[in-house]
Amino acid sequence: MTTAVHRAAVLGHPVAHSLSPVLHAAAYAALGLDGWRYDAVDVTEDALATFLRDLDPTWAGLSLTMPLKQTVLPLLDHVEPLAEVVGAVNTVLVHGAGAGRTLTGANTDVHGLVRALWEAGVVDGVRTGAVLGAGATAASTLAALAQLGCTSPRVYVRTQARAGGLLRAAHRMGVEPRLCRLDDAAAEIARADVVVSTLPAHAADGVAAALPASVRGALLDVCYDPSPTALGAAWAARGGAAVGGERMLLHQAAEQVRLMTGRVAPLDAMDAALRGALAAA
Repeated sequence: MTTAVHRAAVLGHPVAHSLSPVLHAAAYAALGLDGWRYDAVDVTEDALATFLRDLDPTWAGLSLTMPLKQTVLPLLDHVEPLAEVVGAVNTVLVHGAGAGRTLTGANTDVHGLVRALWEAGVVDGVRTGAVLGAGATAASTLAALAQLGCTSPRVYVRTQARAGGLLRAAHRMGVEPRLCRLDDAAAEIARADVVVSTLPAHAADGVAAALPASVRGALLDVCYDPSPTALGAAWAARGGAAVGGERMLLHQAAEQVRLMTGRVAPLDAMDAALRGALAAA
């Protein structure tokens, strides 16, 4: 009996650093899913449409990282409501083949953010929230904070003119963020219940260096390389609860495994593989 082949991959540019293959491969092994494979494929925004067009019937799903989470939207047949409201897709489910094939976009980043914040002791009742950055992950963060009770967070950006997409997403969610200067973030975020940095590696180092002597709330830095980040280390040193981006990565990947395979993700096995990969790095 021949084992059916099922393919999945993370797409992005760059993507070689991604730990998603480690997480998904661990899940397939723990679930006994023979014939399933998961790769990392470098795909630029310009090449995404062609890549999606050429998917063969073996493909079950795709994970998307930057800069593809918004580029993919017009290329899909269906977009699930949460992803549509947020305006960002990090998961594509492939159904059928040939002329009958459909591509459905979903967002598991919100799930990952909420679960990671749970690990930092944030369950609900968030009154004051702060977000660093204004990209696709920031939009997912607004949705996560809304689920936890905060619908009017401060959003810290270098250039307010580049926050148009985030503000449109916030309007669709019924969230009313206040745009602030990133240069003013350090003193103000120290008083927030929850802070989420969606900035790329080292972009928040200046904020870390300017933090006051003590902080009050919980921090999630979605960057996981380096681990901990300068912001995460500084936050913890000043008495705050800090959780790294690898925890968001774990939980959003677990939800992707469930959507792509139809099986409950083996979180413990995925967590062990993730910790091993980080230790080796």
